[in-house]
Amino acid sequence: MFDFCLRSTRGLAMTSFLSLALIAGLACDPNAEMVDPDSGQVVTPDGEEVAVGPDVTADTGEGAEAAPELVAALPTPAPASPEAPATEESALATAAATTPLRTVAAWEQLFLGRWNAEHTGTYLPLSNSLDSWQFYNLAYGIDANTAMYRATGKTQYLDRALLYVNNVVNHAKVSSSLPKSQFKDSYLGWASARSDTLGKEVPLFESYCWRYVTRMLRVIRETPALYGNATYKAQYDKLLAFTEKNMFDKWYKRGANANVYRSTTHMAAHWAFMAMDLSRMTTDATRKATYLQVFNNINRDLPNSTSSLRGQLRTGFASTPSYFWSSVWGSTARPGQDVAHSNGMMAFIVEARDAGMEWTADDINKFKATFNSVIWPSATKYADYVDGSGAGNGWFNDGLMKLGRYDANLQRRLEAHKVGSNIDFYAQGALNAKLLGQ
Repeated sequence: MFDFCLRSTRGLAMTSFLSLALIAGLACDPNAEMVDPDSGQVVTPDGEEVAVGPDVTADTGEGAEAAPELVAALPTPAPASPEAPATEESALATAAATTPLRTVAAWEQLFLGRWNAEHTGTYLPLSNSLDSWQFYNLAYGIDANTAMYRATGKTQYLDRALLYVNNVVNHAKVSSSLPKSQFKDSYLGWASARSDTLGKEVPLFESYCWRYVTRMLRVIRETPALYGNATYKAQYDKLLAFTEKNMFDKWYKRGANANVYRSTTHMAAHWAFMAMDLSRMTTDATRKATYLQVFNNINRDLPNSTSSLRGQLRTGFASTPSYFWSSVWGSTARPGQDVAHSNGMMAFIVEARDAGMEWTADDINKFKATFNSVIWPSATKYADYVDGSGAGNGWFNDGLMKLGRYDANLQRRLEAHKVGSNIDFYAQGALNAKLLGQ
């Protein structure tokens, strides 16, 4: 089984440079292909994909010095030192609360400043690759353009997301024709060209991208002007059929426990995301029941673990109600989930909440408190783990940023945030603004 995890790097993400470096093979890591260009995280092989850091053991993912297993028994970290006197901070907070939010149009202008350069320099080449590892980072381009369409209603953005997905699908090959595939069956897919998975079919690379393919398809299905348009409907039908057979069926039937009910919260969340979307689009009652079963199992009762996404949640370390969780099923040991991977889990939970499935407003408020007070305690201080420990790099684009759609003050903080200023950042900002009524 080939699993991977993002491991924290120190320092700020150098988004544009790394994006180009991935394509040119010049990333500043000794193994250039192992750097995620958008998050700046290093992606390395790790048997069970347990997120680890300097103070965490490779075998279990549990803190080497975290003796008590129950979070309630652990001391709360001391609050970060304020960057300004309390009176000044209060005055600044009051002033910020009266400042108008950045409009969708203003976010769109920032987006357009990078849109074509990132298209030609990064996302179009990734979409035309025969290497499934490239699709991992293509996810951000698909999500960004879908989000900007949702924010503006302009089909030029949806068309670009569709272009990327159609390119990927058109490059798929029958598994039995892939020389080093470990499956050699009749499903369509792609081989990885990454050195440590050379020639293999890798479920993580595909699922990381495809959660945003299903979200894009659901936008078409739920927008009458698109679903009623023959051009969009034809693409929707083709891509949905491909997804049901050559993404969900393929990995589910190759072994659900290994490939769908994954070994960490964030990897399983990708499949809950896809199952949720597919359950809202499929016309097949049997398929719908399977998708809902997968969705509910990951959220509530995993068949191969005593835990679930809900089962992982514990009281967090903020002054207001918040959440703490470990990425490792059944563990409550600190430091818990690394922030880089928490983005993947949050991307799912936000969309599930908006769909009215499983996750509630109370859940969102607790995740917001974790983000606002523990992960991001002040403007340029970022935790590496969800218990507030470690020094993170402040890259929030893929999931945590989406919490801004529920809170104008959090959205104001994000407007001033400088890490990860690429099209995904600007698109998520625009969609947040749209949903906040801007």
